[in-house]
Amino acid sequence: MAAYEDANQISKEAADNAMKSFSAVTKGFQQIATETSDFTKRSYESSAQMLEKLVQARSVEKVIEVQNEYAASAYQAWIAQATRIGEIYADIAKETYKPFEATFSKAANSATEYGRKAAAQADEAFQQAA
Repeated sequence: MAAYEDANQISKEAADNAMKSFSAVTKGFQQIATETSDFTKRSYESSAQMLEKLVQARSVEKVIEVQNEYAASAYQAWIAQATRIGEIYADIAKETYKPFEATFSKAANSATEYGRKAAAQADEAFQQAA
């Protein structure tokens, strides 16, 4: 009977952990949406500033210089944003798994214990039969 109670408790914990995990995913995706929105705004502002500098340029050399500066800064900003989003995804994965760690460990220990008991009972029954 204890096995059923333990299984019921593990099922309840798994459901609770699933809700915690879902919450972590939701928070992570909200963070990604916020980061992406902020990056888009910064990118747009940077593009507008570059366009303003291009309009003010008086020579082809100055136009090329402004364009090169913009390309370099846009690339660096994109790499930084991609790195940040990658870090957020890694954090989501860690936070999503975290609630299940204790449950998986507990379930493994319970299964090992019940396996030992079953093996001992089988061994005892085998010795009595012999």
